[in-house]
Amino acid sequence: MEQEDVIETINAWYTLHSRELFQYIFFMIHEHEQAKDLMQDTFVRAHSHFHLFDGNNAKGWLFRIARNVTIDYLRKKRTKTIVTNPFFLFKTSNPSAEHIVTANETERELYFALSKLKRNYRDVIILRKIKGFSIDETTKILGWSESKVKTTLVRGLKALKKQLEKEGYSHERTERDYRV
Repeated sequence: MEQEDVIETINAWYTLHSRELFQYIFFMIHEHEQAKDLMQDTFVRAHSHFHLFDGNNAKGWLFRIARNVTIDYLRKKRTKTIVTNPFFLFKTSNPSAEHIVTANETERELYFALSKLKRNYRDVIILRKIKGFSIDETTKILGWSESKVKTTLVRGLKALKKQLEKEGYSHERTERDYRV
């Protein structure tokens, strides 16, 4: 593929997927400006490694790059921060003002409980239950086997429920909306 075509493809992907990638990265690191930088790094890496793209599932490939870029950053940083904005939980890329205003306490509880889980649990819950990726897509993004995705998701959801209970929060929504 010609360099101009690669740039055009990357630009199209940016338009389609940058917001979701930003939300995913933000969910992982809880830092707005750094998440924007890492999202940009994701597209730079996608451009420089475009020759490795097999032509299937661009979104999944970009999420895998974003995850690797984020893990690299976290390894360097080795500190944890907490964010107070729970509105990146929404599946829609542009939640309505009404949706944001009516965000209930349960969503905030879920967000904060998720931030306290192990990274593997958080990764699989975000990808499968919040971002809505299939098991197959999740295996490709995480580089795990199907059984590891399923097992980690079950364990992660149990850990999430336990974390919510530990903090005295209701877990009805978690069980209803975030089933395996």
